[in-house]
Amino acid sequence: MDRNRRWKVLGLAGLAGVVATGVLVARDERSRRAYTPDEVRDRLQQRLDEAERASSSADDGS
Repeated sequence: MDRNRRWKVLGLAGLAGVVATGVLVARDERSRRAYTPDEVRDRLQQRLDEAERASSSADDGS
């Protein structure tokens, strides 16, 4: 194998490694963000409560 061909193969192998790592990271992120319906409901309720508290404290301050 000539020298240029080795570098091309090495570069392609490195590129394949980067792509494979990206796929694994994306898959891990999706599994981490896979909430159950109950978790989604709880998080939305928590955000609503926080927004209502912020709104009422802003109304009291004016």
